[in-house]
Amino acid sequence: MSKKITLLGSTGSIGTQSLDVVRMQGYEVFGLSANTQVDMVLQQIAEFHPKYVCMANEAAADRLAAALAGQTGAPRVLRGAQGLRELAAMQGPDVVLNSVVGIAGLGASLAAIESGHDLALANKESLVTGGKLVTDAVAAHGVKLLPVDSEHSAIFQCLQDAHSAKSLTKILLTASGGPFFGMTTEQLRGKTRADALKHPNWNMGAKITIDSATLMNKGLELIEAVWLFDLPPEKIQIVVQRQSIIHSAVQFCDNSIIAQMGVPDMRIPIQYALTWPNRAPSPVPELDFTTLKQITFDVADEDTFRCLAACKKAIGKGGLGPCAANGANEEAVALFLQDKIGFLDIGRLVEGVVDSDCFGGSYTLGDVYECDRMAREYVRSHL
Repeated sequence: MSKKITLLGSTGSIGTQSLDVVRMQGYEVFGLSANTQVDMVLQQIAEFHPKYVCMANEAAADRLAAALAGQTGAPRVLRGAQGLRELAAMQGPDVVLNSVVGIAGLGASLAAIESGHDLALANKESLVTGGKLVTDAVAAHGVKLLPVDSEHSAIFQCLQDAHSAKSLTKILLTASGGPFFGMTTEQLRGKTRADALKHPNWNMGAKITIDSATLMNKGLELIEAVWLFDLPPEKIQIVVQRQSIIHSAVQFCDNSIIAQMGVPDMRIPIQYALTWPNRAPSPVPELDFTTLKQITFDVADEDTFRCLAACKKAIGKGGLGPCAANGANEEAVALFLQDKIGFLDIGRLVEGVVDSDCFGGSYTLGDVYECDRMAREYVRSHL
């Protein structure tokens, strides 16, 4: 069945792989958004002919509008955070796929949900920073929240049998371990941006690759899983699976375990979110079991990788704790990518902000943004 898609974050790693899926399935693109990459967006417009395009960066929006001026059938150009929310809320698409990086995606997620759209969610920060707001909105508007992260898609796929899903007792959330698995704190002390960007298995954007190196990504995914699958954090076990072949697993009350496996290619979970509840042929190669010499399992080292420990503290505190951890991490990773702080400083700063307040209680969207601002300010003042 042909579908219309609005894709938020079309020039990033998830965005471009989503367009691979769109291309193969013959879907129509209703709207696109990006931040600054005007040239790539122009190429996407020429191929997919969206009706609307949003550039989050104002200067980039001006450049795009100038490049499209006078063209017949050119899309309408939207701009800024308000334009992103407007695009997410527009009637027309069958599903909105949000692959915006960071807390910047939260407002668009809520706009899509509140407008009655099913949401394919790659922006994990929507749930990390505003999980209660997002899940309440999903329930109120009767839409589907379709996970795109490979681990959460794996869990979602394992729970498609509604009868078995009622007997879920535990989630086994897998992690690759990143490029620094097994290293000591002393070995990590001198690691550079270039070192951290060398992921052994996945091809991802810079921010999420750094998050994988610090294990912050797994902490964020733990928080995301709590909201998606309504399990307490103590029922979610993080397991290091170095080959990234088992993408996660679920355990039922009889201690039976079902796992989802496949090659490490994000187009599998992206496509499942877009074709759900159906499946379709994929551009991804099949997993050849005859080439698998070993599949290993290890424990994540929280003593060394403090971001993971900080995320567990944050979800334990509840309320805005996860939002604070995320805001501190976004700021710290940006500074690390600019070579302004060291690798170990990321964990120090994230844990510091989590330890700085109790964070519990209910919250509004305004509270989320204020907490994010304060967490970033904490990082800048504790370098």
